[in-house]
Amino acid sequence: MGEQTSVKFPQEVIDEYAALGVDLPALFSAGHLGTRMGVQILEASADRVVATMPVEGNTQPYGLLHGGASAVLAETLGSVGSMLHGGSGRIAVGVDLNCTHHRGVRSGLVTGVATPVHRGRSTATYEIVISDEQDRRVCTARLTCLLREVDEAGQAKTVAEVTEAKERGEA
Repeated sequence: MGEQTSVKFPQEVIDEYAALGVDLPALFSAGHLGTRMGVQILEASADRVVATMPVEGNTQPYGLLHGGASAVLAETLGSVGSMLHGGSGRIAVGVDLNCTHHRGVRSGLVTGVATPVHRGRSTATYEIVISDEQDRRVCTARLTCLLREVDEAGQAKTVAEVTEAKERGEA
């Protein structure tokens, strides 16, 4: 459970990151938390990110899917979409997450699908719909990420660093 399978990426994204020597499945995965929770990303592009997560192991004391588990799935999907929108020169940092839980789930897999609501230069917002195996909506979430530029070492630049670079004509 939680092992990363082959994620379907658009060819232009594969080419962009391959030129940088970046392992896409590792970079755009569910991360350590998502892996522990069994999140498996199946498809990833700036237009649509799809993943599944088992209910088992992610429940609250009443045996229902934990709302926090839905939030982890939603933030993972919205963040991956935002990172792909931002491209290799930016990182996505979640700044707002809203989740509405519609129904309880006791077993099986849930599937999350993230689609963009807004994709700008400095922010990206995704709607994430999480459904059960009968295609019934379990949760609707919205994630907004700040897109931050990165330096050559892959570290996020501060607003001051970006502003100074622009003033010097470097950005």
